[in-house]
Amino acid sequence: MKKQQLEIALQKLAPLPKQSARLEQYATPAHVAADMLWEASTAGDIESKSVVDLGCGNGIFAIGAKMLGAKDALGVDLDPEAVRIANENAQALQLIVDFEEGDVTEVGGRFDTVLQNPPFGAQSKNADRAFIKKALELAPRAYSLHNDGTEEFVQQMVSSLGARAVAVKKYKFEIPYAFEFHRKPVETISVVLLRFER
Repeated sequence: MKKQQLEIALQKLAPLPKQSARLEQYATPAHVAADMLWEASTAGDIESKSVVDLGCGNGIFAIGAKMLGAKDALGVDLDPEAVRIANENAQALQLIVDFEEGDVTEVGGRFDTVLQNPPFGAQSKNADRAFIKKALELAPRAYSLHNDGTEEFVQQMVSSLGARAVAVKKYKFEIPYAFEFHRKPVETISVVLLRFER
């Protein structure tokens, strides 16, 4: 599969019908998800690997990983509606992907790779910390999207947990108006993709 084909397939996934401000649910744009998955795949962290998507939303990372040859893929989200949509998206593509409702802090097991777009902590301060810590507990490699302004903090936190965080690349991330506190029709923010290694 080519990267462009992956992006086109991910663009067709059904989105969440309603996003939760409390959970900081912002859809990862298909071009960002495809590029992130491609980076992980090129590094040998997807094909024939066990992958978990923390805070999976509509399942974009777990589904994309399965499309790129992951041995198995699990998506976990606190929102039951997100889990339902993710299951429907996987079924529409005839892919076997497991999706579970639950708190990411309670995910157990061992995986080869974590993929995540954690909350940026704008609505719930430090919400991303639980995702960072859990990613390092579950797998030796993680690919994680963070607000560009927090890159140094995340690298320090990852280092304090005995691993390292390497900046892979940066993206412009468009967040369409979805909540009452949004001021513009579309907000563009800078996001950094970090690879955690231990």
